[in-house]
Amino acid sequence: MQTINREHPEYIARKTTWRRYKDLYLGGDQLRARAGEYLLRRHKEPGEVYQERLNRVFYQNYIGSIVDWYAATVMHRAPALMLEGTDAGAKDFYSKLANDCDLRGTSLSEFFRKRFVEALVCGSSYLVVDFPRSAGPALTRAEEDAAGTSRAYLVEYGADEVINWNHDPNGGLDWAVIRTSCLQQSKVTDAHWEQETRWIYYDKENFEVYRKAGEGKPIEKIDEGRHALASLGRVPLFQMRVSEGLWLMNRAALLQLEHFNKSNALGWALTMGLFAMPVIYSEREWNQIVGESYYIQLGPEDKFGWTEPEGKVYQIAADNLVQMKDEIYRVCYLNNQAMGGASSSANQSALGKQLDFATTAEVLGAYGTTVRESMKQVLWAMAAARQDEVSIDVAGMDEFDIDDFSTELDDAQKLLNLRIQSPTLTKQIYKRLANQYLANARQEVKSQVAEEIEGAE
Repeated sequence: MQTINREHPEYIARKTTWRRYKDLYLGGDQLRARAGEYLLRRHKEPGEVYQERLNRVFYQNYIGSIVDWYAATVMHRAPALMLEGTDAGAKDFYSKLANDCDLRGTSLSEFFRKRFVEALVCGSSYLVVDFPRSAGPALTRAEEDAAGTSRAYLVEYGADEVINWNHDPNGGLDWAVIRTSCLQQSKVTDAHWEQETRWIYYDKENFEVYRKAGEGKPIEKIDEGRHALASLGRVPLFQMRVSEGLWLMNRAALLQLEHFNKSNALGWALTMGLFAMPVIYSEREWNQIVGESYYIQLGPEDKFGWTEPEGKVYQIAADNLVQMKDEIYRVCYLNNQAMGGASSSANQSALGKQLDFATTAEVLGAYGTTVRESMKQVLWAMAAARQDEVSIDVAGMDEFDIDDFSTELDDAQKLLNLRIQSPTLTKQIYKRLANQYLANARQEVKSQVAEEIEGAE
């Protein structure tokens, strides 16, 4: 395929931004290694001084903590799969999928938590539904299950790995190209490590895999065939996307970069202030060497002193850093977690604090809906491809206070006390309560409890 390495205009426009946002999220050695891209050099600053500042660079990573807090809070209770139907084999499959969705031991909730973090950092994230390759066609579903070829699984991809795509007139994907790169050891006699790049092309029925191992080598096709969702006539690539207003890294990145530069400037100034410079007041010609191991000789009218900053600009800079930190939290809808204005926070009315928490709760609810709907779309497509005779729903990610189960229980009790003549409503209430209470239990336990509730008279 001649166009396998072409890049979509949106990808070209954003790939540099994605790399910068990932550096700001991770911080640590990854940001330090590219600090020259983020630490601004002063006008006519000597190269030796700038290099020393780079060597001493540090990073106070507020946005990384904010992203992780949102991800942990949205999914502090594992989502529950609500399975309706009589297909016991399908229910057993989804129980296994909930505990290991990628054939590497990753639970479904942890897999989607990572995809959610990627979406908060880059605006979107991707996954692919796939099936194990089969040696030949299976005649029955039982043969597929016995061979393991019906064991659907998920593969994760970052926003910077989906390099090209096209949409059909209905807005769905017509085709997409994924590019990955990693170090692999060559299989020749003098085995060495080389950079291997792979391209995976998907259309609505087929896939093609291309490979390039090492510099100067040609791109070769290594695999092709029908993909997991070919029977549905759709590309097996799914996107989790947050709206522009809920793209946290995009909202806070410029503030975090400004805080990074000013905090390093203040740190450098404070360090330089510790090494005070001597000042000699004299009308005589000065040619003495001054240092820790030397002494100076002054005349009767000569004076000696040290330069020392008054500190006013230091206080202004420190106050400005606190304001920027609070602004990072504010634009991420976390006014209640900004610690800069302790006195103002203490004087804030109870109503004001409730409004701050209410805003955060609304944002958490929107994030929970995003993750929940993404899971549904993936599971529905998987069930259709497997031809499972079950209906699937996803519950959870709509309550974010770990101590709120008593409130949920009280509301359920009040609803049951109305004695509404609907056995279906009663069973759904019991299922919801059971799933919330057993949020972190294994999926097979949740499914068994749901079946027992459904079968109860």
